Amino acid sequence: MNTKIGKLLLAAGICMGAAPVLAAEIAVIVNPKNPATRMFSEQAGQFFLGKSSLFTPIEHTDGPLRNEFYKKVLDKDSVQVKAIWSKLVFTGKASAPKEYGSSAEVKKAVAADVSAIGYIEKSAVDDSVKVILTVQ
Repeated sequence: MNTKIGKLLLAAGICMGAAPVLAAEIAVIVNPKNPATRMFSEQAGQFFLGKSSLFTPIEHTDGPLRNEFYKKVLDKDSVQVKAIWSKLVFTGKASAPKEYGSSAEVKKAVAADVSAIGYIEKSAVDDSVKVILTVQ
């Protein structure tokens, strides 16, 4: 009896471990009137790390989408990004990005500011914003 249960648990564990984790596609967005049409991840990352002030970054509050964006685009975690921004704000070199709690709020903020750049789930994109980068 124990052998059967052990085999079932082992099989279930193998199946679960083999299941791919499906992540949502992330769209980096700007205002439709912004002249930018395309951007590489490295370029977009510059704005979210305070290395360029050409665009104003609009952030999500902490959460899975933000963590995934940081990992895939910035190659950093939220603690590292927070430390970078803390230093920039403390030295007076930059102001921290505005943060919003949902993709709808980020989209609305980007749609209202020609110089803004943000990221949302690709499924949340509509005509109020323009996608310049898709991150998978």
